[in-house]
Amino acid sequence: MTTTDMKKSGSLLAISLLLATALPAQEIDDKYVENDIVSLAGKEGFTFKTKQGDFLFKPYMLVQASANFNYYDDEGLDKAYNQDNVANSGFAVPNAILGFTGKAFGRITFNLSINAAQSGGALLQQAWFDAAVNDRLRFRVGKFKTPFTHAYLTTLGETLFPALPISLTAPVIIPHSLNAVNPSIATGFDLGVQVHGTLGKWYYQAGVFNGTGIGVNSAGKTLSDDYHIPSLLYAGRLAYMPKGAMPASQGNPDRLDDDKMLLGISTSYNVESESESTNDYRAGLEFAWIRNRWYIGAEAYFMNMKFTRRQQIAQAYNFIGGYVQAGYFVTDKLQLCARYDLYNRNGIDANGFLNMPAIGFNYFFSNCNLKLQAMYQYAGRTGHDTQLDRDNDDLGLSTHTGIVMLQYSF
Repeated sequence: MTTTDMKKSGSLLAISLLLATALPAQEIDDKYVENDIVSLAGKEGFTFKTKQGDFLFKPYMLVQASANFNYYDDEGLDKAYNQDNVANSGFAVPNAILGFTGKAFGRITFNLSINAAQSGGALLQQAWFDAAVNDRLRFRVGKFKTPFTHAYLTTLGETLFPALPISLTAPVIIPHSLNAVNPSIATGFDLGVQVHGTLGKWYYQAGVFNGTGIGVNSAGKTLSDDYHIPSLLYAGRLAYMPKGAMPASQGNPDRLDDDKMLLGISTSYNVESESESTNDYRAGLEFAWIRNRWYIGAEAYFMNMKFTRRQQIAQAYNFIGGYVQAGYFVTDKLQLCARYDLYNRNGIDANGFLNMPAIGFNYFFSNCNLKLQAMYQYAGRTGHDTQLDRDNDDLGLSTHTGIVMLQYSF
């Protein structure tokens, strides 16, 4: 046999071994093989693993394409510049995610995902590995979701609505124009380290993160002038699941016989979080229940912004928000949903709330991993003392929002 023939035989052998380990995707029995993007259970595709089962590699993908309509009230618009009430409308790709997840040596799980719909540091959506001592004690390092709010911790491809609650995502409004960037209540993805595990019916998470969010992949923090500790985000969450592990889902047509419940509390402190200007404390309560065709979820959260001493502003600002939402499968493919979102964006020292009802539906196409989502949301305002407070409360927010989104995943 010539050298060329030997090389060809070796290549064919390698390809054969690879194809032999590429199995149709089945329900992956390791509950820690996860990705926060799509459910791995029952998805069509390929899973690569060794015969011993000590190594598993699972690629996945999620693509979302949407049509958006946003209508804004006249306040905040300058007609002299021909600003239109209809803006930020048209077609969009909210997410185009390609990633892989898996496990190795029975102790390590890993995940990496790239979101081509983003730019800058947010292009790298996740990159982490998780090392297990046992089910009670695990360590996660890298870029992943911070342990705060049920809405963000839900698998991205299984959310009830195509848009998150405004009370989580809209930045707060304060009467100062300093070097501070007004934060939102949500903390989202970040870089850090976390210890977590399951103790009976309890699941705990505690971690330390940069506090700079998904758009920064570098280390750029310093020590706190006020507290003389690293200026990082310190976060923790405790969840009680009386009926077993709660799936990170707000509706899945393959799980219409579930009966699961979750009660959770979470808290975090972002030390000198915004250009060394404020220390932000957050706390949240969450509830989720899946019972056959029903999904019900509710959250309430609080944020305190306290300026650092160097800013010489004694006043602190407090904000509260929350939502309740429900979904029901009227057929095995069609889920109707409704949400009521509430947010005092100006702070609890000023009267007035944003009240934002939304309705929608989700349709799941059989055997092809397609999901159609549609929603309408109205941003109302109530209880403000002055017209200026009322006008400021919804700055940058559309009064009428309509979204139709088609999603494909494997």
